[in-house]
Amino acid sequence: MAETRFIFGFHAVTARLRQHPDAVREIYLAQGRHDARARDLIKLAEACGVRVVSTEPARLDGMVGGRHQGVVARVDARVPHVTLGDVLDTLAEPALLLVLDGVQDPHNLGACLRVADAAGAQAVIAPRDRAVGLNATAIKVASGAADHVPCITVTNLARALREMQERGVWTVGADAEADKDIYSVDLRGALALVLGAEGSGLRRLTRETCDQLVRIPMYGTVESLNVSVAAGICLFEARRQRAA
Repeated sequence: MAETRFIFGFHAVTARLRQHPDAVREIYLAQGRHDARARDLIKLAEACGVRVVSTEPARLDGMVGGRHQGVVARVDARVPHVTLGDVLDTLAEPALLLVLDGVQDPHNLGACLRVADAAGAQAVIAPRDRAVGLNATAIKVASGAADHVPCITVTNLARALREMQERGVWTVGADAEADKDIYSVDLRGALALVLGAEGSGLRRLTRETCDQLVRIPMYGTVESLNVSVAAGICLFEARRQRAA
């Protein structure tokens, strides 16, 4: 039998049904859910031939530890393996990639995936070590984006950045001490935006490997932004420049 895992939340489960219905083994819906979201989910599941099981909320809590919105799905754990090379080989427009260095909170990873999807980024890249993986919490927070934006794990982040550079991708790291701000540099070409965790920022080798460093201007008293907020600012500035 294929290995399975749980995903949860209406956005994540609905997106998985729409994108990869064959990977959904079973859906567990909290007893007493008869609202429009539940009805729409049941209708979609029936169209995909997926069984929906009415389940006590306490059992759902035991599956995923709460915050499931009343729906959990058991899905095939095997995720199609997508490499950085696969993404770079199949681009239909100049690269727009988000690189995360040392992000360990699954909520932040999920939020970054959601922002990346909204901005039309082709992939999110993160190191295997000292970083959170794509777990159920990250998938839930991503609100379906994890099924649209590949989350690529690399063994050596500096090597991955050099691979991008060799393929013509300009790597721009966000650093509070940079001389130039994000709004004063040209972001219209093939681009990888590199962000570190809130507080610690980019690791030294990552920072030194980037082609350019930029800062986000800060006008208040706080010294840093949540990484997903910073990712949104940088990605949408790149989109604004491309549209202009």
